[in-house]
Amino acid sequence: MQRRSFLKKAGLGAVAGSAAVAAPAIAQSNPTVNWKLTSTYGPSTPALFSTAQLFCKMVEEASDGNFKIRLYPAGEIVPGFGVMDAVSNGTVECGQTASYYYYGLDPSYSFDTAVPFGLNARQMNAWMLEGNGMKLMRELFAKRNIINFPFGNTGTQMGGWYRKEINSVEDLKGLKMRTAGFAGEVLARMGVVPQQVPPGDIYPSLEKGTLDAVEFVGPVDDERLGFQKVAKYYYYPGWWEGSAQVSLYFNDAAFNGLPKQYQSIIEVASRAAGDRLLTQYDAESPAALRRLIASGAVLKAFPRDVMDAAFQTSNVVYKEFCDKDPGFKKIYDDYMGFRDAIVPWFRVAENSYDNYLGIALANARRG
Repeated sequence: MQRRSFLKKAGLGAVAGSAAVAAPAIAQSNPTVNWKLTSTYGPSTPALFSTAQLFCKMVEEASDGNFKIRLYPAGEIVPGFGVMDAVSNGTVECGQTASYYYYGLDPSYSFDTAVPFGLNARQMNAWMLEGNGMKLMRELFAKRNIINFPFGNTGTQMGGWYRKEINSVEDLKGLKMRTAGFAGEVLARMGVVPQQVPPGDIYPSLEKGTLDAVEFVGPVDDERLGFQKVAKYYYYPGWWEGSAQVSLYFNDAAFNGLPKQYQSIIEVASRAAGDRLLTQYDAESPAALRRLIASGAVLKAFPRDVMDAAFQTSNVVYKEFCDKDPGFKKIYDDYMGFRDAIVPWFRVAENSYDNYLGIALANARRG
């Protein structure tokens, strides 16, 4: 992508295509900056990792090569789950991660990624960018010297891979399952033994029997990571992740020390790279799912009683957390208020259209 093309599309330089002196003038005002970006992810999850790669490329091109951000995969500078601390204490200037990995520090971080029976991807974008989501998350992250930006979404995730069928809530009891964030708390109340395992360590744990089940993202990443080779049953939907927002963290002192034009480049480039993440998952998941089924995966929906039990248990946990933590309750009330207001609209428009089209296409194939 040419720099002028990117600036013109992003709205970062109105003069980029006009006067011949404009580009040199901008270049002279751009100081040389070299940063490090550490990620929770790596090449084994290409959709997620390439989002960070694209962001770094955009930033460098938009600054005429003066603002460079070097990307490091999980484990190269800090462990995959060490991104928040590394950005907070200034070990690196920025990081890519999912905030619900830091549930243990504060459950409220989960609202920045996903919570059980929460918003889908479009609804999450609306809450963050048009509702109070960004304001509330900025207040939360400020306590750790972090400025956060939304950095894409996976869309609704799958319910994971299981060695045995899940026919009732009883089948969940004693199950050692890799999961993250708020989902672990809810699943634990349903008898599951949750395990938080970094992406790169999931397959070995499942292969060795340390895990009985695993949820990660969906067909694209699951196929690449090879979960179908060691667990047969593939369940849906991932009720704990109606969407999952990825985040880009910046150390506040580092970000605030940047020239305004660099701050604007970050804002636009993070949005552009993040938008590509969801489109990539949407485009690639159908074929990946077909390949998984062809290779022997058994696709199954969670039984209704499991879904109902999960919904009821989630509400119990939410109430407990709201009763003991005013900060959590403040975010919860706003997030769920937004959910409850927007879901009826989606039922009228999006869901009714999708459901009809799905049935019509299935009937046409049979007929």
